Amino acid sequence: MSRREAPPPKKTVSAKAPAKPKPVGKPAAKASALIALTAPPTSADVGRRAGVSRTTVSFVLNGVQNQGISEATREKVLVAARELGYEPHAAARSLVGGATGTVGLVVPQTAHLYVDAFLAQVLASVNDECHRHGLKLLIDSSEGAGREPGGFTQMARSRRIDGLIMAHPRSAEMEHLQRLRDQGVPLVTFGTAVPGGTALQAIADDTAELSQGVVRHLLGLGHRRIAFVNYARPEYLSVNQREQGWRVALKDAGVKVGKNWVAYADISAQSGYEAAQELLSRGLKFTALFAGNDTIAFGALRALHEAGLRVPQDVAVVGYDDIPMAPFASPPLTSVRTDPVGHGRQAVQMLLAQLRGPAAGVVIEPAEPPRLVVRESCGATLDLPRG
Repeated sequence: MSRREAPPPKKTVSAKAPAKPKPVGKPAAKASALIALTAPPTSADVGRRAGVSRTTVSFVLNGVQNQGISEATREKVLVAARELGYEPHAAARSLVGGATGTVGLVVPQTAHLYVDAFLAQVLASVNDECHRHGLKLLIDSSEGAGREPGGFTQMARSRRIDGLIMAHPRSAEMEHLQRLRDQGVPLVTFGTAVPGGTALQAIADDTAELSQGVVRHLLGLGHRRIAFVNYARPEYLSVNQREQGWRVALKDAGVKVGKNWVAYADISAQSGYEAAQELLSRGLKFTALFAGNDTIAFGALRALHEAGLRVPQDVAVVGYDDIPMAPFASPPLTSVRTDPVGHGRQAVQMLLAQLRGPAAGVVIEPAEPPRLVVRESCGATLDLPRG
């Protein structure tokens, strides 16, 4: 009888056991390490990096005055905080000595920031300097729909800011600014010399004297019929001072000018174009035009070109501020060079000096002194008949 091979055993399939649920409880050690690595820095971390105590870190970042902290130590703390990305809690800061760590910047109109190269440079400089000192910047405007005169002061009275920088104040706003200063609000005005008898700190070139220098330059080139397009309405202090310089220099030279020799723009190149057209429509035979800032000078150059007048052969043109685009005008624009970046930096430093007191030793860096930069638009390099 032959032996038969036994068939292979059948494979049995057993039901797959259901997956066990992951335990809910403590996270894995690896996850804990990850969380620890991504935790936000603390004031103790800042102190360790800067080599100072947590108390010193608190004093520096909260702007507490008269603690004998040197400017070098203060800078080390600010650098360490920036490098670590440390952000003190705003609410906690406001409870320590009432500091918010925020500076307010008030401009006449926020719309000006879109069209005025000078004011944009000031804003960038103020913002950079605030960041360098661990401060935040809050921007507001003093003019606009629904705004009451002096309404910008609410920002300071509500304690949303520690100090205020006011750019190009109007005459009507000086009373409100003086009242804030009398209440102890740290305050710096920018862009205009304030009237005598006030306790306000101001950063400004002598714009009246600089305007006289422009007119004297044009007089020296043989011009007598010098028209003026101011950069804004005469309610601004700096506008009045710039026009005053133009008038004084002409008067000193024995040149009489009436009100029709000046027109008022509104910051932008478009408004400078329209103001120059207004002067031309009056039938004035001017041989030189002083523009209250470079932005409106660009508009005036266009208006002169459209009227068939050559610059500088028929009309010499001088601007004010020497913005970065001035050398690229056609022809390159003669202009008074100012230092908006240096002045913006100074404004923050002067405000910090008020906030932190003399013991803090805040260094206020000098701005570049203003000067006339002569280019082709005034015709100084050409031998032209004047009159």
